Amino acid sequence: MDFTFTEEQQAAVEAARAVFADVAPDRVPSPALTPGAVADEFDRPLWSSLAGSDLLGLVLDGEHGGAGLDVIALCLVLRESAKVLARVPLLEHCATAMAVQAHGSTELAAALLPGAGDGTLVLTVAAHGRTGHDPAELAVTARRDGTDWTLDGVQTSVPWAHSADWIAVPAHRGDGEAVLALVPRAAGGLTLAAQYSTSGERLAELTLDGVRVPASHLIEAPGAWERLRQLLTTGTCALALGLGENVLTMTSQYTAKREQFGFPVATFQAVAVQAADRYIDLRAMEVTLWQAAWRLDAATGGAGGPLPSSGDVAVAKIWASEGVRRVVQTAQHLHGGFGADTDYPLHRYHAWAKQLELQLGPAAAHEEALGDLLAAHPLT
Repeated sequence: MDFTFTEEQQAAVEAARAVFADVAPDRVPSPALTPGAVADEFDRPLWSSLAGSDLLGLVLDGEHGGAGLDVIALCLVLRESAKVLARVPLLEHCATAMAVQAHGSTELAAALLPGAGDGTLVLTVAAHGRTGHDPAELAVTARRDGTDWTLDGVQTSVPWAHSADWIAVPAHRGDGEAVLALVPRAAGGLTLAAQYSTSGERLAELTLDGVRVPASHLIEAPGAWERLRQLLTTGTCALALGLGENVLTMTSQYTAKREQFGFPVATFQAVAVQAADRYIDLRAMEVTLWQAAWRLDAATGGAGGPLPSSGDVAVAKIWASEGVRRVVQTAQHLHGGFGADTDYPLHRYHAWAKQLELQLGPAAAHEEALGDLLAAHPLT
């Protein structure tokens, strides 16, 4: 088996590193010192740089001006973005664009994908439901109204919604089938209320009151929402991996310089063992991430496995949630009081890690989902 990345995937990583090289995690006020959002907007200059490097169209086909790469390439770029806490809707934007490309109407693809590829349109998705604990597709109802559809309901904690041009909203038709509606932010009947994430970013509670959507803007393909949800979860795992890797690097650099009793604390056995345990966590996070990303790509080509791809995604999210939490907790411990200094970036990574740990479900929720899958698909 060949586990190396392709030349195109490696080129995407190099392009991402060049874009993120000058990004500092402290370009906005500290979330620990800011009662509301750390900024009203995401990082627009960085977004323009990503567009200029053709990274926003990474997963789009050539007919839409993209590079035609896969989920693995997207996760590689997301991994790099998390190392600098890049404040851009890269995951939500690209995952939504992939859903429109794979399942949307020709009219919808023509309206959204060229702008999504060059960054002139920003896409996001409502994936947390009414409370953040219930399935997102159950929070909104979609009913036919002549040739259009009407949406009613509430979605909470929608990232970047105040800045996005279009929002993908999962909904249900009442017959057990989930659909995905693409709604412009300025649509009549759609209101946004400000919420705030653990990392200090502005989220939105979406209230949909009789929002009319043309039939061409509704994706009814079976499994479209489920695949988008899996893409978001896998991308979140990539963000957790990149963040954790950078935190462990910061910790190793600090403990190599910090001395006690005349020796660097990194030479103490207790410190070395803790760092080694966190390195193992990161390697487990990495291997389960690439397994999940590969399964999502392979599923598109018809390749199967003993479990649906959702099983691999659940395993990756279990490791990502628990692993990133252990990494930042150990980092804080080994930094001592210095880790809580708001002039030092570690506390920012801790806040982002907590957000990623709980985003799209904590480890316990995915353990339960994996148990259900194992019960439904006995491994014989």
